[in-house]
Amino acid sequence: MHHTGGPGWRITMDTCPLMLMALYLRDVAGLVGAGTPSLSHVAPTVRPADHTMLTHGVGGTDALRDQWEVWWGRLLHNLPEPSQQALTPPEFPELAGMPALQRVAHAHYGAALTWSREQAQLYSMMAAQRETLGGHKILADLVQNREMELGRSARDFTLTIVEVPLAEQRAWFIEPDRLIMSSHLLEDQEVFRSYVQPVVELLV
Repeated sequence: MHHTGGPGWRITMDTCPLMLMALYLRDVAGLVGAGTPSLSHVAPTVRPADHTMLTHGVGGTDALRDQWEVWWGRLLHNLPEPSQQALTPPEFPELAGMPALQRVAHAHYGAALTWSREQAQLYSMMAAQRETLGGHKILADLVQNREMELGRSARDFTLTIVEVPLAEQRAWFIEPDRLIMSSHLLEDQEVFRSYVQPVVELLV
């Protein structure tokens, strides 16, 4: 986790293991375009499986998509605590009332857990390298440049940037104070700036 801040403001960058697991389950279920906003598939790509038989008695693929979207919406608007790294087997109480999604979670829990842990570990290594190289400096620069434009200090604000391994290099703003972002976007600082600067200007 990285924190950048000044008097009254704070920007946090981190990943979220439970979101990683949710994205794995989305892609293994072949739920292309599910969720709002619709995020690209993960990278490396997860091979989809056919869950028609598995979910047949509990609403099928349509129910699975609806239930995943409800769960994803909850994760977006109420970020899990860092201690909540995964779903809780074998009953998955986090998915209560979502039988189709529970069945898919049962079928792929081991693979989803392994994949999410691997991605979280890769992220930690990348974040540590960024700290060493000063890769996060652009965040403070964006705020300071906006303060100079406005001729005043930043208002009190918090911006949480959640980084996940996506094929598409972009970011999605989730009002009022959250960005979901491809974990390699910061490597291209001009593209990163194009997504993050408008949000910083809004909050400062």
